[in-house]
Amino acid sequence: MPEVGERAPDIALYDADRKLRNLSEFLTKGRRTILAFFPGAFTSVCTQEMCTFRDMYGELEKLNGMVVGISVDAPFAQKAFAEKHGLTFPLLCDFKREAIQKYGVVWKNLGGVEGYDSANRAIFVLDDGGKVLFKWVAENPGKLPDFEAIKKTL
Repeated sequence: MPEVGERAPDIALYDADRKLRNLSEFLTKGRRTILAFFPGAFTSVCTQEMCTFRDMYGELEKLNGMVVGISVDAPFAQKAFAEKHGLTFPLLCDFKREAIQKYGVVWKNLGGVEGYDSANRAIFVLDDGGKVLFKWVAENPGKLPDFEAIKKTL
């Protein structure tokens, strides 16, 4: 798991439109990237979290921040989730579970389903060079992040 001050691991994941995206393309000069790992599309707490990011997106942009959501869902589920909730920021699909391993945010047996490993709810704020400025990992995936702390980091 990358710590504050360390460089974030590079990842290459498909987005909801089935386009392969690399972390480096989100690291834009002068911007901060919020990697928001979440357990699963269409679950209640994940919907609340992603819709909160949607609702505060204008404020995040004024602070030079952008959100990238990451879950183990398939691109098709991510696309339907984004469309249903009007999510305009990228949702990346870690169906091979490589990113959640690199970032150390694997949640084993989600919902008591043996063998179903998903992303734990976690936030990593990166600077334009990929350095971790802020890290938060939930004690359990039912807990929402501190959105004010994220804004303060930006």
